[in-house]
This record gives sequence, C-alpha cells and structure tokens, in this order.
Amino acid sequence: MEKEMPDNIAFSEEQGYNASLLPYASNVGAPVIKMDDLVSWKSRGISTVNKEFENKFNELKMQYQNLMNEYEWNELVYNAKFSFEPVIGEIYHLYRGDDGINFLSLISPQEWNKEHIGTFKLNSDKKWIVLNQKDSVFQ
Repeated sequence: MEKEMPDNIAFSEEQGYNASLLPYASNVGAPVIKMDDLVSWKSRGISTVNKEFENKFNELKMQYQNLMNEYEWNELVYNAKFSFEPVIGEIYHLYRGDDGINFLSLISPQEWNKEHIGTFKLNSDKKWIVLNQKDSVFQ
C-alpha cells in the first residue's frame, strides 16, 4: 500500500493543508513545544495571594479591635456621671466613686485619692480620646 502524502505533511481530507491550525508542530524543523509548569506557577500564585489576604485580614481585625476599644471607652465615659458640659480639647479624668458609679472630673489623679480609671480628651467630633488608662477595665 502506497501513501499519497509523506508523513511530514499535515493534510486532512476535511481541512486540507492545515499545518498552521494544529496545536503542535507538524514539521521536522519546527521548534519543540514544551508544556509550561502551571502547577508550580499556580501554587506560587495561590501562596502569594493567600499571604496578601491573611495580611489584609489581620490588618482589618486590628482596626476592628481598635474601633471596638474606642467604642467601649466612649461608652464608659458617656455613661459616667458628670454635671457639666465638657469642653472640646479639655482634659478630663474618669473615676470610680465609693458607690461604684463612674464619674468625670477635671481634678487630676495626683490631686485626689480616688480610683482613677482613665484620662481623656474630647475631640471636635465629640469622641473621647484615651490619653491614659487603667489596663484591667474591660477584662
């Protein structure tokens, strides 16, 4: 049985000479086609992206914890007893009274012998900024 075409020619009955359409080399002089190592590329990419997500998650978690801490301090100060209107930019001190009720005062802890909870400053957004705090208040 004799072949009509030699082995090194890409020809099919349906498409004719289709060497330029084939996904592989059909000529002896064509360059070698090597498959890229996609598994290692994917694993490096996944590792890099997961590290980035983990860092962003930890950053957001830290921001959330700081926000909750600010919220708890503001809640504590706003629920304290005081009989004056606080002035923005002024420094105030939060104390626990003998009756267990928290109260806000202008008197510093060095001038008074009361249980000092924290020192705060009221900012222009009416948010209390912690300047000095007792560590074990929220545990």
